[in-house]
Amino acid sequence: MRLVAGGCFLLAAALGPAMAGELAAECPGHPEALGTSRVLTISPDDFKLIGSIQYKQTLPLADHEVVLTFDDGPIPPYSNSILDTLDSQCVKATYFMVGEMAHAYPAIARRIYNAGHTIGTHSQHHPYAFQNLSMQRVESEVDGGIASIDAALGDPKAVAPFFRIPGLGRTNAIEHYLEGKALVTWSADIDTNDWWRGTSASHLVKRAMRRLNEKGRGILLMHDIHPATAMALPALLKELKSQGYHVVQVVPTGERPAALPELVASPAEDKGNWPRVLKTSASTTSDETPLRHRIKRARASAHAALRHRIKKAHAGKRHRPAAVASMPASDHAASRASQQSQF
Repeated sequence: MRLVAGGCFLLAAALGPAMAGELAAECPGHPEALGTSRVLTISPDDFKLIGSIQYKQTLPLADHEVVLTFDDGPIPPYSNSILDTLDSQCVKATYFMVGEMAHAYPAIARRIYNAGHTIGTHSQHHPYAFQNLSMQRVESEVDGGIASIDAALGDPKAVAPFFRIPGLGRTNAIEHYLEGKALVTWSADIDTNDWWRGTSASHLVKRAMRRLNEKGRGILLMHDIHPATAMALPALLKELKSQGYHVVQVVPTGERPAALPELVASPAEDKGNWPRVLKTSASTTSDETPLRHRIKRARASAHAALRHRIKKAHAGKRHRPAAVASMPASDHAASRASQQSQF
């Protein structure tokens, strides 16, 4: 079943936007599913920097079209839960994977690809304050992440030339380096702030839809490592459908493998019951424990600085940043709390 999905994904890209849209809209056995309305194929030659949070250019989306993106995974069990939800609605997304996470959970990474999703990269370790790193470290993080995800998937052609800078910590030098490697640098148009500590699934959906409705279209930024995101996604997809939104999948030009050999998942990658809060169990192996801790520490620092950079980017466009102007008092409180202690 997943192999067929991967084949349809590549066929859709080859057919072009019009015919691909008709193919993507089909969801056998789920006539009421949200589905994927069309496939948008882009080239690094035409798109260098995309996402209106930071850049002038974004994807050429029509009104009420949305691109779903997920950062920082894969990690069980949340990545599996999110993938199950997307599969049930025949929705295709773009994943920006962290190299060490793909290395730790290659079976999940391959499952994501074989389900027909697009896989980009998000550095090797997701270091804090990416904009403050030396260029030598930047190059190591970018190249290392690509190499790890190449290895996890088993085929370099399966990795899209799409990169999202950790924490959106951009500099001109970083962007020039990414452009030199023929990578499309992705920011976003709408940040769901699903990483805020204490965010409930219902609040996440309301916040995401409010911000999306303000823009009417765009790239939605989420993370597949948070329980709140996994729990919110079914309701979010339902809201997208009820409010007339259409999901667009973005793929790169060039040939991609139809499917990848699947791997046997470890017990840690099972799709069974999972807690609301990620905890490192006593059965966690020695190499997984520091991995999770490093990701938690990096994000706790990186996301605390993320909103400041987004506000600064908006300040150059408006007298008052739109993300702040539209934020209710409860969101301001949540933001301050999240900067104190985040996952």
